[in-house]
Amino acid sequence: MDDLLDELKIKVVDVLNLQDISPADIDPDEQLVGGRLGIDSIDVLEMVIMMEKDYGLTIDNRDLGARVFASLRTMADFIRLQTLEVGG
Repeated sequence: MDDLLDELKIKVVDVLNLQDISPADIDPDEQLVGGRLGIDSIDVLEMVIMMEKDYGLTIDNRDLGARVFASLRTMADFIRLQTLEVGG
């Protein structure tokens, strides 16, 4: 399994205080915003803050946020891409 995806599942459940959902219940490819998890625009702001705090990454416009927060996999891909660009 993918360690970053597992880490993000835990963070999303914790940061958003998702009741009755465990990290294992989240499919990495399922729609986050407006999907089964009930994530809304306020939750997206919480995830933006988490990305800045935990990964040092800035999501500074709505279009980028829509792409990054489409699914856990797109979040993980964004983190990996930004880490590669900064690191190398």
